[in-house]
Amino acid sequence: MQNMLGKLFTICEWIMKLAYVNLLWLLFTVGGLIVFGFMPATVSLFTIVRKWQMKQTEVPVWDTFLSIYKKEFTKSNLLGFILVICAGFILLDLHFVNGLEGVLQLLFFVPMLIISALYFFTLMYIFPVYVHFDLRVTEYIKNSCLLGILNLHLTLIIAATAGSIIFLLLYSPAFIPFFSAVSITWTLMYGGMYSFRKIEARQKHQQPEQFRHSGLSRHI
Repeated sequence: MQNMLGKLFTICEWIMKLAYVNLLWLLFTVGGLIVFGFMPATVSLFTIVRKWQMKQTEVPVWDTFLSIYKKEFTKSNLLGFILVICAGFILLDLHFVNGLEGVLQLLFFVPMLIISALYFFTLMYIFPVYVHFDLRVTEYIKNSCLLGILNLHLTLIIAATAGSIIFLLLYSPAFIPFFSAVSITWTLMYGGMYSFRKIEARQKHQQPEQFRHSGLSRHI
């Protein structure tokens, strides 16, 4: 009975932790007027989830969230601005291609489809890479895209899992304020950590060449 109560208490504690950090994400996103709050709040959320997945379960959630939010406010928003600009160019190009006809449309559609897929891969890994490595802003984009390509099967699994979570949340909207962002974050961060462990294993065996010279350095 004590073991059962202990496990039940642990489950309830984790449910409260997840709901708490999700509410913090909403609060700080809105506090930054959404436009300026989304990126630093999401970085803070990924930072805490990363620590939890690294077994640092006693991390002070409020202090860590607030500290990361302030520290990464400018840098994360710069990254977000670049991502939005890239998305804008892709949408404009797709609109242009949609206005073409015949063979010319097909000729331009295939490259745009590849570019859109690469952008999607980048989005899947951009936050895990951001909170795990200390890089320049443009290097986050490059390495995120590279991870998505090298781990294509994992990327598709992560995308399917995140899509399933979004579907379930839309089916049960009452859970959105408490578990929406944190559940997707957990999925993406788990996939990112799996990829990082593969990189570290390759680095130990001095493989492959692009990672040996990429200059990746881990955050504490």
